[in-house]
Amino acid sequence: MSLIYKGQNLYVDNTPIRSIAKKNITPFYIYSYKKMRANYQTFYNYFKKVNPIICFSVKSNSNVSLISELGKLGSGADVVSEGELIKALKAKIKPNKIVFSGVGKTEEELRAAIKSKVLLINIESESEARLIDKISKKMRRITSIGIRLNPGVDANTLSKISTGKIDSKFGLPKSNFLSFCRNFKKFKNIKIKGVSVHIGSQITSVGPYRKTLDVLYKIIKSSRINFEYVDLGGGFGIPYRNKEKKIDIKNYSKLVDIFKKKLNCKIIFEPGRFIVGNTGTLVSKIVFIKKNGNKNFIILDAGMNDFMRPALYNARHNIIPVLKLKKRINGNVEFVGPICESTDSFIKYKSYSLLNENNFVAITNVGAYGSSLSSNYNSKPLASEILVKKGKVKIIRRRQKISEII
Repeated sequence: MSLIYKGQNLYVDNTPIRSIAKKNITPFYIYSYKKMRANYQTFYNYFKKVNPIICFSVKSNSNVSLISELGKLGSGADVVSEGELIKALKAKIKPNKIVFSGVGKTEEELRAAIKSKVLLINIESESEARLIDKISKKMRRITSIGIRLNPGVDANTLSKISTGKIDSKFGLPKSNFLSFCRNFKKFKNIKIKGVSVHIGSQITSVGPYRKTLDVLYKIIKSSRINFEYVDLGGGFGIPYRNKEKKIDIKNYSKLVDIFKKKLNCKIIFEPGRFIVGNTGTLVSKIVFIKKNGNKNFIILDAGMNDFMRPALYNARHNIIPVLKLKKRINGNVEFVGPICESTDSFIKYKSYSLLNENNFVAITNVGAYGSSLSSNYNSKPLASEILVKKGKVKIIRRRQKISEII
């Protein structure tokens, strides 16, 4: 996390959050460039031996400025819609470092991907291959594809973000995968260049990855195709709270190194959360404090429309005061938003630093699936996004005006 206290005041890198909050309407997202760069370099260094193509998962955070900054560090992009593709291209990501994933790509989206000459379109059904072949024929192109395998591996993560089990909607099961590999020559306008796999998100154990590599190796050998690329997806978990388990990526990198040597292929990764998760903070103002029975409700101006993960996944993100006082609140504390839903609740504490109405608080580790999952529910405007880079504070998405919603 990029947040530290200097005295009573909370800072992001060397910039006090309170000074930013006084100049901007809350809630707003704030990102640390320093932390994002460090995360990217850490990830690359783990896998230096295999020299992977790193395609940042745009769905985790689709801000064009952040994608552009990652592009300058050497990143490509993993996209799952035409909108994300356009954002990646606008951020100056080269098409030969873009992979297009997703289980339900429309004809318009496929046409855009083919026209852009992305590195790979990762197909998830034979019907999709047929459609790509048909579009490519009309456009007089030969399109490079990857085949997404469903390995039948349980990622041991939340069921809502597990994508590699056999009853999941994603990818081709082993038998369908091999059948497709045997019969692909009937398609004249596609070239199989890769195999892809992604088993889920917020994975904190190497075990599921090890199983996936074993399944992949056997399938690739059975297919008798020399795949140029093996896309191993992402899903690397991060600790959201103190003492939470960290994934041993160093250990996984050794397994990937062995895997690559056996197959002589190029490796692609699609990290998202690992790169941006702990770089982002959602700053919110306390609107009201009220006591119901034994509970103190801290009502924020940020709601589930701004930050959906707690309501959607029961995710727990620490909330810390921007100005930390020594006195404590008596009784239980629950941080909630203004949305007319009981699920619009962020976190509960048994004890907390004293707070007053109009104080600011920071919801931590929201860089991934924060702004990208936000909505206009209750006709609320989308929050602004701010980047702190080398001491400079820059708005990288302005706050939406209510008139733009209407």
